[in-house]
Amino acid sequence: MTRAGTTVVDSTRGARLEARISPAQKSVLQRAAALSGRTLTEFVVASAHEAASKVIEDHELIRLSRAEQTAFVKSLLAPRAPGAALRKTAAAYKKRLGR
Repeated sequence: MTRAGTTVVDSTRGARLEARISPAQKSVLQRAAALSGRTLTEFVVASAHEAASKVIEDHELIRLSRAEQTAFVKSLLAPRAPGAALRKTAAAYKKRLGR
C-alpha cells in the first residue's frame, strides 16, 4: 500500500485482492473514502469485510417471529410424545449400536 510516496508494510496482510471496476464506481468509492477520512484501500477493505460479515451472520442466525418464538418455547417446555415412526427409528438405531 502506498501513502504519500512511501510504502506502508503491514506484515499481517499478506493476501491480495484485485477487482476491475468502472471509472464511475471508482469515483464513488474514492469520494466515500475521502468523506470517511480513509484511503481508498482502507475504505474498500473495511466495507467488503462489513458486508461479508453481515452475509455470514444472516445465513447463520435464526430469526423467529413472536408467534414462532412462542411455539418454539412451548414445544421445549411441553414436547409431544414421540410418534410410532420415531420410536421405531430409535429402536433400530439402538439395535445398530448394540444397546
